[in-house]
Amino acid sequence: MTSHRPILDRVGSGSLSGNDEGVPLTVRIEADLLIPGRGDPVNDGVVVIEGDTIAYAGARAAAPETPETHVTAVPVVLPGLWEAHAHFDGMARPDIEDQMTETTPLRVARATGDLKRTLMGGVTSAREVGGFGIDIQPAIAAGQVVGPTIYGAGGVLSTTGGHADIHSMPLPALEHIHHLGLLCDGVPEVMKAVRLNLRKNAKLIKICASGGVMSEVDHPIHQQFSDEELRAIVEEAARAERIVAAHCHGKPGIMAALRAGAKTIEHGSFMDEEAARLMIERDAIFVPTRFVVDKLLGMEEVLPRYAYEKALFVAESQLQGMKIAAAAGVKFAMGTDIFVSGDLYGQNGAEIRFLQDAGLTALEALEAATANGPDTLGPQAPMSGQLKEGYDADVIAIDFNPLEDNLGWGDPERVTHVWKAGVPVKEQ
Repeated sequence: MTSHRPILDRVGSGSLSGNDEGVPLTVRIEADLLIPGRGDPVNDGVVVIEGDTIAYAGARAAAPETPETHVTAVPVVLPGLWEAHAHFDGMARPDIEDQMTETTPLRVARATGDLKRTLMGGVTSAREVGGFGIDIQPAIAAGQVVGPTIYGAGGVLSTTGGHADIHSMPLPALEHIHHLGLLCDGVPEVMKAVRLNLRKNAKLIKICASGGVMSEVDHPIHQQFSDEELRAIVEEAARAERIVAAHCHGKPGIMAALRAGAKTIEHGSFMDEEAARLMIERDAIFVPTRFVVDKLLGMEEVLPRYAYEKALFVAESQLQGMKIAAAAGVKFAMGTDIFVSGDLYGQNGAEIRFLQDAGLTALEALEAATANGPDTLGPQAPMSGQLKEGYDADVIAIDFNPLEDNLGWGDPERVTHVWKAGVPVKEQ
């Protein structure tokens, strides 16, 4: 196994983007192949980083001279991956009831390991749609925790009895797990729930517009939240320039969320031609999370029985829905929905293979995994996900050509280098 050398002591510290004299550090990366995230690949490419920003990305022939800068030579360079459907909640096993039986400090401790694994797997930015990430991000920014930059939603909005409810537990027992779900019913309550998340500086609002797989008594097909509630959520979020991400399996929830103005559809298991057309009409983005469905199908022995049966129920339809959306020209973003602590974190790039299985070209799948990620945040999108002058210097290198062979995706060892905000955090 190839070893790698994480360089962690400077991440988030005062030396993140400069030397001891405050002069911005210059990094020069020369690659056989440069994949910009959006646009055509460049053979014999160069990326020049100054401080935490990309100063140049393109052909070597036009690159500026940097005579005193150390050169890192790599086979392939591309933007850091964007995980658009993340959870960092430290669950030890795939059973949501553990949220009631384990302490928050224990689960946060597990989550810090998952964050590090995610970054070492090439994910430099993560849109978290439920978990501790919104609370941990300040520690990441300060260099106290190693991980990708988190753009968190805070608590997931759910109806009572909905997907983010824990149906076997008394309602009063759920009051302390707001990082997971905020149960709300009726327009005043959903508006209050949005504002509670905005109070924590949530960068988006996540809702459960349909039932789910890991929740016990609700049905994946059924719409959750009324049309009126959905409109109120979207309007309240929009006042603060936040978009709404909608967990949807069944078509009724997909259509209702889109009509209300949701920006992203998560899972979309029963997507059909009509729903795909509406997604294009509303300029919505599809985050299908095939990775988690694939993994759940292999967890029969450890999943609650109801969860395994639901996974079987949605699996085939979801793959077909992805193919329908791809054929229609729906915009995709990469998301995995990994939620069980451990080595699955860091394998996020495997979702790129599933996107190609659905019909996206290699370049389209890579765009979904990089440049399209920030778009899932709407007005809160940073200048990230592309190798482009002025963009955040979140960059990775890999040891395989993803335009010809996608089998390296999902293996963290195939990610040879990671630069976050211009600082090398992984080198082989």
